[in-house]
Amino acid sequence: MGATHRLPARSDREGELVGSEDGSGLRIGVVTARFNEEVTKRLLAGAYEALDRLQVAAANRTVAWVPGAYELPLAAKALAASGRVDAVVCLGCVVRGETSHYDFVAGECARGLQQVQLETGLPIVFGVLTTENFEQALERAGGSYGNKGDEAVVTAVEMANLLAEV
Repeated sequence: MGATHRLPARSDREGELVGSEDGSGLRIGVVTARFNEEVTKRLLAGAYEALDRLQVAAANRTVAWVPGAYELPLAAKALAASGRVDAVVCLGCVVRGETSHYDFVAGECARGLQQVQLETGLPIVFGVLTTENFEQALERAGGSYGNKGDEAVVTAVEMANLLAEV
């Protein structure tokens, strides 16, 4: 089992801004890639669990499916520009293969999502697994390393609340 990465405890110091994990009232979009669907469906299940736990109302959730990770930035941008969401979670899975295809897809997906985030001013969360093999992906989609879909939703809620405080 791998190490669990935890953030430091939240601060109670005056003047420090820390986003709440209270999702009530927030509108969250989730864009999920169909490629490697065995993994991405598990990531989406983790995302739904976090949305429920953080009290994001079902009516305030938008889920969109795209063919693969390369298409995530465009769908995230369209969803962000729609005014229907306060944050967008992007879920996908890119597994390294025998060709350089992995480098182009994973790198351009990450770059594109960062660009959308900076252009729109909305949290666009990178919940894309980039693993060496399929087994590592499964471990991060509900296995011994947790569920990165769940973690991505927590990040989205926290960032949306933080930006509302700024």
